Amino acid sequence: MARSLIPVLPPLRDRIRPGVRVLFVGINPGVRSALTGHHFAGFSNRFWTLLYESGLVPERIGYEDDVRLPEWGYGITNIVPRATPGIDTLQPHEYVTGRSKLRRKVLRYQPVVVALVGVTVFRALFPERKSGAVTLGVQTEKIGGSTLFVLPNTSGRNANFTYAEMLDAFRALELLTRPRRKDTEHTE
Repeated sequence: MARSLIPVLPPLRDRIRPGVRVLFVGINPGVRSALTGHHFAGFSNRFWTLLYESGLVPERIGYEDDVRLPEWGYGITNIVPRATPGIDTLQPHEYVTGRSKLRRKVLRYQPVVVALVGVTVFRALFPERKSGAVTLGVQTEKIGGSTLFVLPNTSGRNANFTYAEMLDAFRALELLTRPRRKDTEHTE
């Protein structure tokens, strides 16, 4: 029996607290993320830059700051916890188990929005939806009362969207999730 050349890496810890407004979901961690212990740690991943440039976070942060996401009402997790160099080695049973665990997390924490980082994440979560293109933005599907929002995959390997298109999608998420100010002025 041939042994895998890929070492078993420690699972990446979720960064979720009660009161989460937006839960970001990836497919699974990459090897560098598992080695550093932080989400979206790939050298060419643009997730952290997009968070800042879209206005979702008020300061520049990097992957080592993923533990701070709950400060702004955000959480982060993956469908499959196992780290791999790419998704081609993930097994069908891992998606089935991961979908079930993710649904339980969403129902437990009840985020306003579940932001799926990549069209592939949406397809992994809803394999029964076979027809029609998946577009960025709000989806008709929900998990519990949580709205689903598809973002582009932020990996540098993703050539499906330009940086400008990615930034537009992150800005749309920021607009959707921006806390609404209560009208404190009275007009007569």
